[in-house]
Amino acid sequence: MKRSPLLLPLLSLLLITACRNKPVQPVQTDEVPWYKTSTIYNVDIDSYKDSDGDGVGDIQGLIQKLDYLKWLGVDVIWLSPFQPTPDKDDGYDVADYYAIDERLGDQNDFDQFIAEAKKRKIKVIMDLVLNHTSVSHPWFQQAIKDTTSRYFPYYVWSKERPRDWNKGMGFPGVEKETWTYDDQAKHYYFHRFYTFQPDLNIENPDVQAEMKKVLRYWLKQGLDGYRLDAVPFIVDLPKTGAEDPKNKVEFLTEIRKAVKAIKPDALLLGEANVEPEKNIEYFGEKGERLQMMFNFFGNQFLFYAFASGDVKDFVKVLEDTKEKPGTAQWAYFLRNHDEIDLGRLSPKKQELVFSKFAPDSGMILYERGIRRRLAPMFSNNKQQLELAYSLLFSLPGTPVIRYGEEIGMGDDQQLKERLAVRTPMQWSSSAQAGFSSAGKVFRNVIDTGVYSYKQVNVALQEKSEGSLLNFTRKLIELRKGHPEISLGNWKVLNTGSRHVLAIKYTYRNREMIAIHNFSPNAVETSINTEVEKGKSLEGILNATNVNPKNSKINIRLDSYDHRWYAIK
Repeated sequence: MKRSPLLLPLLSLLLITACRNKPVQPVQTDEVPWYKTSTIYNVDIDSYKDSDGDGVGDIQGLIQKLDYLKWLGVDVIWLSPFQPTPDKDDGYDVADYYAIDERLGDQNDFDQFIAEAKKRKIKVIMDLVLNHTSVSHPWFQQAIKDTTSRYFPYYVWSKERPRDWNKGMGFPGVEKETWTYDDQAKHYYFHRFYTFQPDLNIENPDVQAEMKKVLRYWLKQGLDGYRLDAVPFIVDLPKTGAEDPKNKVEFLTEIRKAVKAIKPDALLLGEANVEPEKNIEYFGEKGERLQMMFNFFGNQFLFYAFASGDVKDFVKVLEDTKEKPGTAQWAYFLRNHDEIDLGRLSPKKQELVFSKFAPDSGMILYERGIRRRLAPMFSNNKQQLELAYSLLFSLPGTPVIRYGEEIGMGDDQQLKERLAVRTPMQWSSSAQAGFSSAGKVFRNVIDTGVYSYKQVNVALQEKSEGSLLNFTRKLIELRKGHPEISLGNWKVLNTGSRHVLAIKYTYRNREMIAIHNFSPNAVETSINTEVEKGKSLEGILNATNVNPKNSKINIRLDSYDHRWYAIK
């Protein structure tokens, strides 16, 4: 594509208008993968919006809220599982890969949703659970009825109880074993997670074919890709060890080929909580496997930085996860639908994070995580919340947000395990938070305390210029105008303070710097911006213009301060 000589003045104008808090237009980035410049928004359909008054959110309700998501700036909707399920694990116990849970709608509803999303240029990906099925799935039911059937080897079995039968639980403290005896089959079956979620046998070619068939099917229904659940456990080989098994990670290449054959630009976003040295196994040496992974390693050290005010370890993790194939991208997040997994932190660092953000032992889950939303963890501290969101949208990757995080929803600690962070969306101050017209809903809305729907909801925050909702919308808009964040080269600058993180981005003829103070106290420091002589820093978020001297700036940052500058 040829570039107009008017492009540079236009870009400058865009930055100036951003500084004046006027709308920012997305910058043309030529042919780059769509997932690199997107903002992804995760939705549980049953918890989002009920259209028919039965107390359960549904697809038609989600359709009603597409204009809200478009207004917010969302580019991609990530749907949590919506297939038929006994619902013992909030939909992650799938009983039929090819159908839609009748509580949520039918195929016509789904087709309409896809069409309406496309009208608004919003892409849709779905959560796909390939590691396991429900025990109610016909495959498993047929397997236990007849051990000579073709479905018996769809799962992982052992005639005798393995030595490591009580090792490697995905949910320690809740589950006591990974090998459970089935009275009907008279065999032990392997389950990484709950006993009602038997693992599929990745070594079986028929299972591999079934997985590819499912992937192809939903792409043909109009999806743009997948968030693959528990990727390391899709490809591990449990019979080689429950705790540290060998794997068949090369199967991810086959998955990518199957997806690409139907939709060449379809996304595979992997949930893979692995150490940095294993990242390349999942991305592929040439980017031939997963295009994106959540940076769980970074997320754990990020929360340590939030708790300690010290960014040193987080900076190291950013550097350790920097190298990846050119087509690959990290997905960054603050909170998701699960617990905050702190399993890779040292016991001492874990204890600090727990003491800050989970002071009640009931808030700790699986001996490693925190089952809370962000706003309660930060005691609803507006400055710290804005710091966190500013950081999320200025990290070198794709931001992912969970429904309700844009308004600072709270959690319900009376609910079981991870359901604490999966309460219905709070739309208004009307009954049932505007989620449903039913007198009783499938899961209670939060109706007491500072996070009650009467205090925290979309309608109230839409009207307030200084709300978290409008701040989030502003960040999404700003990010669209600064592709250097997601597409450019980046470098962590020397700030001279363990509390301050500064990252410089460069993309073609564009440069910017994002600065964040993780301390609850003001910090004065000197930062070498490494800008060329004669250039200045133009404030585009929470900042005024600065002229560096010999590329250095002396700066005073208030408590949890956050600033974005364009280098002009």
